[in-house]
Amino acid sequence: QVQLVESGGGLVQPGGSLRLSCAASGTIFSLDVMDWYRQAPGKQRELVAGLTSGGTTTYADSVKGRFTISRGNAKNTVSLEMNNLKPEDTAVYYCHAVRRTTTPTTKNEYDYWGQGTQVTVSS
Repeated sequence: QVQLVESGGGLVQPGGSLRLSCAASGTIFSLDVMDWYRQAPGKQRELVAGLTSGGTTTYADSVKGRFTISRGNAKNTVSLEMNNLKPEDTAVYYCHAVRRTTTPTTKNEYDYWGQGTQVTVSS
């Protein structure tokens, strides 16, 4: 069973920085996609930043130029560097991963989620 464990959340003042990390365990296979979602109170969960195994990155418009997603040196790890944080970035941040398998007759996709880490931006 794949498990994702996040770390690095906390309280930071507006304009500050935080770095979130996520490590996957329980699999010997490389994960095809690792990304970060967030959910603020009363809002839907949204994609913040994504990274494919091929190195393609995706960012929400609201974080472009401020957040950077990258793979760690260890297999199946990913980090999110968050700079110039704003109060509207306050949310629970979730690590998410996808593994895809293909056989001659089937294609399967498996989704995994971490438990989330709180990020609060406030003065």
